[in-house]
Amino acid sequence: GSSGSSGVIESETLIEDVLRPLEQALEDCHGHTKKQVCDDISRRLALLREQWAGGKLSIPVKKRMALLVQELLHHQWDAADDIHRSLMVDHVTEVSQWMVGVKRLIAEKKSLSGPSSG
Repeated sequence: GSSGSSGVIESETLIEDVLRPLEQALEDCHGHTKKQVCDDISRRLALLREQWAGGKLSIPVKKRMALLVQELLHHQWDAADDIHRSLMVDHVTEVSQWMVGVKRLIAEKKSLSGPSSG
């Protein structure tokens, strides 16, 4: 048997794939959003990073967060909101501390990108 562990593990969701776009979105909000709101979101993103890095988040949570970020990047606000809601329902104990910040970030990003056509 070959024990080559260099193969990419399909199921691995990388922390940077989720946190970097979220932090980028927060950057976009600076200057438009109240400082205290930005600070609060920033604190919660730090909390998310900490819990993720500490192995406290389950795979489904990571996967859904990766999805949520994708929707956010494509300005699919409703889809992002759905994922957020499902996380709050299915994994509330894991996500409750920082999800508020993520939800806030979605809202801020949404208001920044103006009224959606459609």
